[in-house]
Amino acid sequence: MKIELSALEARHPAALAGAPAALRALNLRFSAGEQVAIIGPSGAGKTTLLQVLACAQRPTQGSLQLSDVNPWTQSAGALRRLRGQLFLAPQVPPLPPRQRVVTSVLAGRLPSMGLWASLRSLFYPADIPSAYEALVHFDLGDKLFERVDHLSGGERQRVGLARALLAPASLWLIDEPLSALDPMRARMAMTALVGLAAERQVTLVATLHQVDMALAHFPRIIGLRDGQMVFDLPSAQVSREHLAHLYDQYEHELRGEAPIGVDEPASAATAPAVMHCR
Repeated sequence: MKIELSALEARHPAALAGAPAALRALNLRFSAGEQVAIIGPSGAGKTTLLQVLACAQRPTQGSLQLSDVNPWTQSAGALRRLRGQLFLAPQVPPLPPRQRVVTSVLAGRLPSMGLWASLRSLFYPADIPSAYEALVHFDLGDKLFERVDHLSGGERQRVGLARALLAPASLWLIDEPLSALDPMRARMAMTALVGLAAERQVTLVATLHQVDMALAHFPRIIGLRDGQMVFDLPSAQVSREHLAHLYDQYEHELRGEAPIGVDEPASAATAPAVMHCR
């Protein structure tokens, strides 16, 4: 899927009146089948950008074109069909706690299924081998019939990524997919996502805190800060000076310090979010 943003501005729905826009005067183009990493310090607007690209948040100014279509000029039905071509993986996957992993992974196919087929899949999962194959890419084949609430935070995150492999989408939008993963599984996840996106000619846009992972796996890097683009470069051309400027006063994030609680078991405080379908 081809993407074009022109002078785009977006505000966080919960932003106070008078607060700066989360994205400001953003001009970007993504070719169909391209793999791009978005990096930048906390509060840069990375998640808001993915929400806009997923047609989950409407720009306040400027325009968004997805394969030469403005989503917000479409009818409700056309917008719903367009959203079916998009896959958004939030940092905390919206997986129902009591659901089996196989059902959660196969839910990636829901946009292409009718109502009765969707309901039936909740009780009688179809194409279990495809769910298993998707999980194997993320070292989770042995968790196929586990309940989601028995998984660690990192395992839930990887289940959320496995859903992308079954989604009927031409655009994958992945938000901080490595935040709960150890280094070995983070490399495995990035290799699978980028490699399969290239193989299937799916456009992949991912936000990452791990700068080294972005540089190692993505051919194109966009630096975002305070809602504005700082640079847009091939990964081989991103220098230490570029990164030092982007992360000025946020050097601890540039160093990639591991977040607290990496890949630890779920607790009441980190219970999986409930899934809301639209």
